Amino acid sequence: MAGRLERKELDRSMMTWFRERYLDLLGSIYIYNEHRGYRSIDRVLEAVRRRAPDDHALIAAIEQHRADERKHYVMFKRWFELRGSMPYFIDRTCGHIDRFVEIMFRSTIDELDTDAIVARDDLFERLCRVIALTEQRGHRQVEILLRHSLVRHDAVLMRIFRIIERDEPSHWAPYQGWLHSHGKRDPKWWERAIDTFIHSELLFFKLPVLFLHPRLLRRTQWADASDPAEALASSFSLAVPR
Repeated sequence: MAGRLERKELDRSMMTWFRERYLDLLGSIYIYNEHRGYRSIDRVLEAVRRRAPDDHALIAAIEQHRADERKHYVMFKRWFELRGSMPYFIDRTCGHIDRFVEIMFRSTIDELDTDAIVARDDLFERLCRVIALTEQRGHRQVEILLRHSLVRHDAVLMRIFRIIERDEPSHWAPYQGWLHSHGKRDPKWWERAIDTFIHSELLFFKLPVLFLHPRLLRRTQWADASDPAEALASSFSLAVPR
């Protein structure tokens, strides 16, 4: 009897470790991508304002996208603070938009000349498809995570993903809208295949490698520590309804 109780306790401890490790990695990947997202949109937004200062609808939509990405980052930051830990140190190899840009433009996001891209319709068209596909992928993934048993165990994380699920459709709208209003094509099969490859690479290769890494380091400071001073994107609460 004592041995059976010990085995049950061991199984429970292992399951708790597995769940916490998975959620820590999931949150770390998301907070990296949210930060990367709004900082990258900053550069696109500046370039669009210079090229089309009178396109108020497009600028406003991109501003809202940027604000939401910042809001999502802050929500994940607060989630980690509530857990009393820092995110794992995740780099651009786990960034969906990083990999997509590198494949489509043969350049890292940091080295991308956003002014040159926004100035040329053919390059801006390509960038719009990349961003739209990335956001649509993000929406589908959140729908999956909201049904995931390990995620459903965490009420605060569930609230975060519900907010993201609500916000996401408006994120690809300005880029898809620009494509349609300018008579540009929708993504072709090979562009969707690249998006699927990047997601599969993360899900089936990179995530397991990170999960099994015995000495995975945590960040020592928040990713936004060196960001320019700014107001929060919008008000929100992580309180879980009773």
